[in-house]
Amino acid sequence: MTKILKLLFHLLIVRPLVLVVIGMNVRGRMNLPKKGPAILAANHNSHLDTLILQSLFPLSMQSNIRPVAAADYFMRYRWLAWFSVNVMGILPIQRKLSASSGDPLSGCIDALGDGQILIVFPEGSRGEAEKVSDFKNGVAHLAKKLPETPVYPIFLHGCGKALPKGEAIFVPFFVDAVIGEPRYWSGNKTELTEILRTDIETLSEQCDLKAWE
Repeated sequence: MTKILKLLFHLLIVRPLVLVVIGMNVRGRMNLPKKGPAILAANHNSHLDTLILQSLFPLSMQSNIRPVAAADYFMRYRWLAWFSVNVMGILPIQRKLSASSGDPLSGCIDALGDGQILIVFPEGSRGEAEKVSDFKNGVAHLAKKLPETPVYPIFLHGCGKALPKGEAIFVPFFVDAVIGEPRYWSGNKTELTEILRTDIETLSEQCDLKAWE
């Protein structure tokens, strides 16, 4: 049942929203992974980011696309938790660590081991619209655990204006998605994190933007 609900959600809501209400221009689509395991690493300004990234893949792959999301936000209400896990397919992680919590990314490591494709936002949380914040080392941590897993840098533009943080109403605004070639574990978490940030900055230049000022 949940698989059917997920397909209907993407077919009847996500696709019309992305293609008709908003509109999207995709560059580098040929770089998208055809199967997992893989990690999509993108900048983050809006809840719309996740839907945009999921819409890049065919309906037949949606059960294999897993957005990594904050448990304290998406699991705070029973109905939201059910929808987020069963329909959107999120992998909830704890942002506040404790001595007894273990590795917060263990579920992500298991998902990659099962051949799934993760959506990860290296900034950790949504930032100011069309601005890019400092990256955290979570993606590099996953790459170290599974060094043969490709990491795809992706730059998104327009999501923060189409659905700004704190707003619940969509504003028609054209969205750009630029997909780069994959990176792999470099041997150093800080180095890989900086490589990904530089890659996404370079991808943003295809949109002639100033998101990095």
